[in-house]
Amino acid sequence: MDGSSSSGSSNSTPLVSIITVVYNNKKGLETTLENILLQSYPAIEQVIIDGGSTDGTLAVIEEHKEHISYYVSEKDNGLYDAMNKGIKAAKGDYLWFINSGDEIEAPETLENIYNEFGLEHDIYYGETHLVDEKGAILGTRSQLTTRKMPEVMDWKSMRMGQVVSHQSFIVRRSIAPLYDLQYRCSSDVDWGIRCLKKAETVVNTHQVLTRYLLGGYSKTHQQRCWKERFNIFKKHYGIFSAVFYHIYFVFRAAMFRFKG
Repeated sequence: MDGSSSSGSSNSTPLVSIITVVYNNKKGLETTLENILLQSYPAIEQVIIDGGSTDGTLAVIEEHKEHISYYVSEKDNGLYDAMNKGIKAAKGDYLWFINSGDEIEAPETLENIYNEFGLEHDIYYGETHLVDEKGAILGTRSQLTTRKMPEVMDWKSMRMGQVVSHQSFIVRRSIAPLYDLQYRCSSDVDWGIRCLKKAETVVNTHQVLTRYLLGGYSKTHQQRCWKERFNIFKKHYGIFSAVFYHIYFVFRAAMFRFKG
């Protein structure tokens, strides 16, 4: 099943496509859609990619249909295949992935970015609040993990790992590639590097952009994810850098746990 409604933006207000991927997460999708509706920025296209849910998720989509520009509900080949469907369906000037269960930090977040920086750069990034299942903020990603957000970021910054949460990374659609489906849990790392390689201007918003619900595939498949990330770093940075930084990651993670 699929459906769509018309959407567009004025010449002076770039259209932002917010893409939400969901599968059997009725509660999470409802939270995310209600949150996005609060955004004060006037030119948002909401794209929903559902993997063929059977838990009532479609009822949530129907309830919010008047605010959804495009949706589809069908079986897919995993998270990144679904995200590729979102990229292909999006018509906005910018792409922003806010998946089921995640939230934009504040109603004025996108409008603040537009007012302060304009929407004319290739990439915008910011900090992320990590939240638990009850929605309680545990702290920022930089505070709670070993991955610190850089003040200035380019594609080489990713040698230090996924230094910016995928949810807090807004990309001009014209430079955004499709996700590489050979990676099952780390394709977002590869995608971020490829976006940054194409970007001419990258803006640190110095804002908390999103709230990320802890959990997910990568948390339960760490060994596979580490192997994928190693291969991604080897492809982009060379074997020496891949080996060096993965040794450094292990050491840093051990020290972080020791201090904790």
